[in-house]
Amino acid sequence: MTITEADGPALAEAGRIHSVAWQASHRAFCSPAFVALHTPERQQTYLRRKLEAGSRVFLLTADIPAGLVTLSPGDLIEDLYVLPERQNRGYGTALLEFAAGLCGGPPRLWVLDNNAGALRLYRRLGFRPTGKRSPVTDTLDELELIRQ
Repeated sequence: MTITEADGPALAEAGRIHSVAWQASHRAFCSPAFVALHTPERQQTYLRRKLEAGSRVFLLTADIPAGLVTLSPGDLIEDLYVLPERQNRGYGTALLEFAAGLCGGPPRLWVLDNNAGALRLYRRLGFRPTGKRSPVTDTLDELELIRQ
């Protein structure tokens, strides 16, 4: 489902999914205070701003909403999140393939270098490192991946 700024309930649900999944994926290496900042309301505002900036937001619904992905200008896939209890069911693959299929050129994304699960998924689906890195902290980088 494509979400627009006018889709209040869907945008709220996407914010909830983003919050729950982001907190679960970052809890091991972020402070509890920083994790707690990422509330459903804050993540909904984040997604609304992405829409305003020209990104597209997509919500995957199986029997219930399970995940989301955003596609930003320049064929940049971002915010691929699946609820923790819905992971390992193919939803991440479906979201990634859906977003990649909408790209006009080679799809690319950035991933935290400590996110082993995401790196496995992206590599399995043909994404390869470009060599670009962006520091997040003194010990954590984001890596750019692209699929040719």
